[in-house]
Amino acid sequence: MDDCRIKRILIVVQRSNGDVFLSSPLIEGLFRAYGNPQIDLLINDDTLAIARTLPHIENIYQFSYKDEDKGLGAITFHLLKKIARRYDMSISLTASDRSVMFALAASGFSISAVDASNKKSWWKRLLLSHHYNFDSTRHIIENNTTPLDLLGIGSGRPVVSSHHSSSAAENIEKMLDEHGISRFVIFHPGAQYRYKVYPETLRNRLLEELNTLGIALVVTGSKSALDLEIKRSIPKHNNIHDFIGETTIDEFIALSDRSLAYIGADTLNMHIAASQNKRIFAIYGPTFLSMWSPWCNALHAGTRVNKPVQTYGNITLFQADMPCVACGKAGCDDHHGISECLYQIDPLVIKKEIEQWLTTFR
Repeated sequence: MDDCRIKRILIVVQRSNGDVFLSSPLIEGLFRAYGNPQIDLLINDDTLAIARTLPHIENIYQFSYKDEDKGLGAITFHLLKKIARRYDMSISLTASDRSVMFALAASGFSISAVDASNKKSWWKRLLLSHHYNFDSTRHIIENNTTPLDLLGIGSGRPVVSSHHSSSAAENIEKMLDEHGISRFVIFHPGAQYRYKVYPETLRNRLLEELNTLGIALVVTGSKSALDLEIKRSIPKHNNIHDFIGETTIDEFIALSDRSLAYIGADTLNMHIAASQNKRIFAIYGPTFLSMWSPWCNALHAGTRVNKPVQTYGNITLFQADMPCVACGKAGCDDHHGISECLYQIDPLVIKKEIEQWLTTFR
C-alpha cells in the first residue's frame, strides 16, 4: 500500500506487561518506515505504567476488566466507537476475538496475529488484510515484528530498548545517595505470578551468599501483595538494600540503567535490564525459553535450549535439571500453584556464576 497514506497507526496489545514492553521493536520499525506517524496503543489497563514508557506513542486506550459490572460488552462497544475508522492502519499483536475486532474496527487495513487453528480463526483470516499465526515456538520479539515483514519493511535484526524520564533518573540518584550506594547489582525476587518466584528459603540463602561478594545488592519490587510479602522476608545484611515498593516503573528503568547487572526472576524487570544490555542472571521455572527468554541485543536472539546453566551473550539462565523443564504450565498444577522445578536450583550454583563474572568484571 502507499506509504505516504500511513499517518495514523493503532497497535492493540491485550496481554501482559512483557508483551506491551516487547512491542517496542515493532513501534520503532513503524515509526522509521512511515516517517514519524501518529502511533496509538490499545492495552489492558493493568499494563498502563509500562505502556507510558514506550517511545513514539501519542494516545493510549485502556480496556478494563475491573469494570465488569458495566458489562464487558458495553466496555468493548464504547472503545469500538472511539477508534472506529480513525486509523490508516491497525495491528493487533494478540489473537483474541476482542483484539481482532478492535483492529478491524479501527482501520480498513488491518493486520493481526491469529490462532493456528482454522476452526477458531477462519473469520479473522477472511476479514483481515493480513494475518500471521501466533507461534509459541518463536520468541515474542519475532512474533511481534512479523507485521513488519508482512508490510515489506522487514523485521531485520531487532533490538529492544527502554526509556525513562529525567525526573526518574534524578529521583534514583537521590535514593542511591541517601543509601550511600555507588556500584550495585539489582536483585529482583518477585514476579507477577507466584509460580515464577524462587522459594523463600533458597532465595534467602542466595542473598546471604551474595552478601559476601562485597557489592551492594539493591532489592527491587512493586507494591503488589506478593512483592510486599517478599519484602517482609528479606534478610538484613550489610550489603543488602531493600527498595521494594519504593520505585515506579519509570524509576525502576532509571535504577536498572545505573546498575551493573540483574539477578532474579523471569519477569518484566528482567526484560528491561536485558534491553539495557546489562549482565543478566535469571532464574527460570516452567516458562518456555523459546518464547520468553531474555533477548540479547548483541546476538539479536533469545534461546530455545533448556539447560541447568547456560550463557549466551550477556545473559546467563538457571533452570532445574528435570525432564519436565520447561513445561510452560502455570505451576505444576497449571493453576498458579508451586513450581517444583524452582526448588531444584541450587543457590550456590547461581552464586558461582555471579562470582566468576564479578571477578572478571573488576
